[in-house]
Amino acid sequence: MNEALIAGERDAAVLANLARAGLRAKNTYVAARLWRLAGRRGKKRAAVAVGHSILVIADHLLDRHEPYAELGGDSFETRLSEQAHIRRLVAQLERLGQKVTLEPLETPAA
Repeated sequence: MNEALIAGERDAAVLANLARAGLRAKNTYVAARLWRLAGRRGKKRAAVAVGHSILVIADHLLDRHEPYAELGGDSFETRLSEQAHIRRLVAQLERLGQKVTLEPLETPAA
């Protein structure tokens, strides 16, 4: 067996273990990224990708001498403005062949 292939498999296993460790902590950026990717790539590939993300984060932190700032599990939902989110959802519906008309909800008088 090729030694480079064995080393690559070992590295992938280490990355996957890093990601699974990050998954144990609830409501974190790493856990949210793993669940988002797992839906598209599968759990094993997502674990390797998230392990790589952890290594990239660590490299940036060490390079810049900065502490880690946790973004939170909802960082993917809150990173876009509300209007950008609405535009994206409307475009998605239009690609599916739907005509979309939006009207803001009227708030009841208190």
